[in-house]
Amino acid sequence: MIAIIAAVPIADHFLPKDIHLAHVLVIPVALASAFVGAVRGALTGLAAVLALVAAGAERHTLSSENVLVQLGSLVLLSVLLVLISALRERRRHELQELREVSRATQGVLLRPLPTHAGPVTIATAYRSAGDGDRIGGDLYAVARTDRATRLLIGDVRGKGIGSIGDTGTVLGAFRAAAHRQAPLAELMESLEAGVRWELSESGDGPGESDTGERFVTAAVVEIPDDEPYVRVVSCGHLPPILLHDGTVTTLDVPEPAPPLGLGGLTGSSYAPTAFPFAPGDRLLLYTDGVTEARNDAGEFYPLMSRVAEWADRCPDQLVRKMTDDLLAHVAAPLQDDMAVVAIVRDALGGPPARARAHAGADTAAEADGPGVRPAGRGL
Repeated sequence: MIAIIAAVPIADHFLPKDIHLAHVLVIPVALASAFVGAVRGALTGLAAVLALVAAGAERHTLSSENVLVQLGSLVLLSVLLVLISALRERRRHELQELREVSRATQGVLLRPLPTHAGPVTIATAYRSAGDGDRIGGDLYAVARTDRATRLLIGDVRGKGIGSIGDTGTVLGAFRAAAHRQAPLAELMESLEAGVRWELSESGDGPGESDTGERFVTAAVVEIPDDEPYVRVVSCGHLPPILLHDGTVTTLDVPEPAPPLGLGGLTGSSYAPTAFPFAPGDRLLLYTDGVTEARNDAGEFYPLMSRVAEWADRCPDQLVRKMTDDLLAHVAAPLQDDMAVVAIVRDALGGPPARARAHAGADTAAEADGPGVRPAGRGL
């Protein structure tokens, strides 16, 4: 750019009097403002103005109308381009700060899950929609009791900043219920009460114009340490997928409760349903960002058939294969957040899991609630 500016007065010296290259000086000014920032753009603009003055002085035409108009136009253009460049840099800085806040907030809310909790091994995958820098609405957590491992997965209706309150409320209620030694049904009632309180505090509770427009679909699974089954409570969420001896089945709860935040409108029963879950079995929890992902042809991601191909993989390999395959299927930025939690039961019994002060795992005593509904395989 400096070479172009320096070349203009030199070239004017050898060109005929009626040929001027002053208009070429606009090029380096525009390029500098676009690619090197406001400060260097201003210096480039100043150099271009000085080059035009030098060319006019060398030809003794500095006071002519033509040169004065060119000079004024170049000064005005340089100022405008520098201002635009400064605004662009400010916007870029604000976006970078927003991304950092988003990542920090996401890290506080969605703590990394432990790889082991009691007799189960866990792996997770999470992707936000779009460029992946905004705060998503999907959530997950794990909590230990004395004799069981509980896992939560959910999907807040809404995205971005507006979903933070609901996400934090659900995760906080889930972790607090573990410390209160709450039975599974009581835990779900705590989640429902927490979401409804959040809605009422934000002015979106019962009686408001958008009642029913904010809610959280969620599923909680409880895996006893020394019993070969898993208890499932669903609040309008997608059913867990069970991988057993090469077969793939969905664990459909006979009577799912309404999504969290809507239970007070219809009344809810949170009696868990029990499904066989033996050592070596795998369980997959996921959100609708997986099942509703489409390719260019509008075809949904074939989750069941894909998972069947990786039924013997360990949880970490399973979620990595599934995430890579999903992104390849979409071949574009995701249109919705996606969260996946894969669990494998390693064995029955074993020593109680140690309390984990990190990774979102909580320790408490378990008290099983009444009303567990049994269910067989192959629903």
